Amino acid sequence: MAKKVDDSVLDAALNEIAGNCDLMTVCAGEPAGYAEANVGGANFLADVAMSAGDFTLSDGDVSGRKLAVASKSGVTVDQGGIADHVALLDTANSRLLYVTTCTSLELVASSELTFNGWDIEIADPAV
Repeated sequence: MAKKVDDSVLDAALNEIAGNCDLMTVCAGEPAGYAEANVGGANFLADVAMSAGDFTLSDGDVSGRKLAVASKSGVTVDQGGIADHVALLDTANSRLLYVTTCTSLELVASSELTFNGWDIEIADPAV
């Protein structure tokens, strides 16, 4: 029996992120929730403002749909540490929308950081 999903279903999940994310943070370790990933939180190292224009929805690389997250440069590091996670936050509603790993990088306070562009991808269901 085949499995199918309409693109609009996958888009709804990805649009929830694109339409509500207003802050991207880099963290030392996986944040347990919103407070830990947000400015001043236990895992927080640096942040950059985000808007709907920083996200692009398209077909997935293999299947399904993907949300491309724009790169951001010149981001000031607030706190030194080993960055290994990136979080997308909805500060208006105190929600941790998405967390992923990133290549480990030692950050020094007051230095500048570049967030490379990256994708969130939801695959079509497997047969």
